[in-house]
Amino acid sequence: MKYGDITERLANLGGDKWAVHLKALKMKAEGADVVIASIGEPEIPPSPALVQGCQEALTAGRVGYSNGQGEENLLRILAERYSARSGRPITPANVMTVPGTQTALYLTLMGLLNPDDEVLVGDPFYVSYEGVVAAPGGRFVSVPMSSENGFRLQAADIARHITPRSRVILLTTPHNPTGSVLRPDDIRAIGDLAQQHDLWIISDEVYAELVFDDAFTSPLDFPDLAERSIVVSSISKSHAAPGFRSGWIVAPEAFVSRVLPLSETILFGNQPFIADATEAALCAPNTTAQTMRESYRRRAQMLVDGLASLPGVHARLPDAGMFVMLDIRNTGRSGEDFAKELLAREAVSVLPGEVFGMQGAGFLRISLTITDTDMERVVRGLANILNGVSA
Repeated sequence: MKYGDITERLANLGGDKWAVHLKALKMKAEGADVVIASIGEPEIPPSPALVQGCQEALTAGRVGYSNGQGEENLLRILAERYSARSGRPITPANVMTVPGTQTALYLTLMGLLNPDDEVLVGDPFYVSYEGVVAAPGGRFVSVPMSSENGFRLQAADIARHITPRSRVILLTTPHNPTGSVLRPDDIRAIGDLAQQHDLWIISDEVYAELVFDDAFTSPLDFPDLAERSIVVSSISKSHAAPGFRSGWIVAPEAFVSRVLPLSETILFGNQPFIADATEAALCAPNTTAQTMRESYRRRAQMLVDGLASLPGVHARLPDAGMFVMLDIRNTGRSGEDFAKELLAREAVSVLPGEVFGMQGAGFLRISLTITDTDMERVVRGLANILNGVSA
């Protein structure tokens, strides 16, 4: 039987990259005492306001059909939220709600790309990016980011990879997997480049509420970039609720109207009770994000301090997010081999950097969404392998 070309384009861009994590889950299901530090899934309960809002919406019978753009109450709240942050008017016509950031990225790139159009992405990059670019037939162009520069994407590096086929610059700030945050001058320079070459800017900002110290900056904060900037985000990380699948797109009104039919063909409307729950969460003080910021910064420091005296490795404190990238290049080993041994010998699961692109080779991504006790086990397990301690 015949299949569509999209199945070929995505054939090797799915769950294979999570092989170490999936093996760890299987071991845990079989009774092994495994530390799962290979995924960014918050370890604390969802925001109480979110849960209460969901319960109240379900009790009120908010389970009927909705429209493709989203419930008016949530569109209004999101517009107000982004207006306040950017300091300029953003209206409900600039907003579309969807099931999570992943759906937002898929819809956005399906709406912008023709076959062979190029998307410029900083390397390392989140594992699903290759797939959402490949789905519409786009070409994924890796732009190397340097660990010496804190893995912050630079306009000069992007410029070297621009061709007549370039269509989109895809930003991730705060960044997954490295935890770097783009500064205002970084975004200003990237925006100038986008204007010069008439490129779209997509900004994945799902970790925006998990910045540890400095203020967060978005392309939406620059008025002259508004008509070429598209922000995607969700409550998955900010409110510890990845399973709610509640995300959104903030974009020029023309983009929203153009991509709306595409959304309707896939989703046939949103979920009113999810919209009400999300509204409740966004309108309440976000103590959940505050708790995560404090916990993740503390565990990142535990990891960095615990590994400081070990040979051949280096970890930098992230600026935000849920992960630390551990540089093991001086050990002469690949991240994949190291991650497999760490799981087999120490029952600790981390992701090899190779799944995040060429620039991730020789790194390990370690999640901070574990208990302090489990972080001590991660440090101890890494130390045992680096010091050659027998299992």
